Amino acid sequence: MSTPYLSVDRERCIGAGMCAMTAPDVFDQDPDDGLVLLLHAEPHAAHRATAQMAAGVCPSAAITLHEPGSDPVRPVIR
Repeated sequence: MSTPYLSVDRERCIGAGMCAMTAPDVFDQDPDDGLVLLLHAEPHAAHRATAQMAAGVCPSAAITLHEPGSDPVRPVIR
């Protein structure tokens, strides 16, 4: 069984910081440009729910959650 993992698209990121505020154990912001920094691509089970929440609140949909055996989940921008 594989572990869910995250990926970030720094080109898509606008530096809103919602990810770092929602899941500070998983995401941070680069002090130079304010863009997302992924601290843990495979977050500990205790942090997976907040990591998924962070992906959902990202205003630029720069965070993708990859679940083993399924298509990657990237939030839809509305």
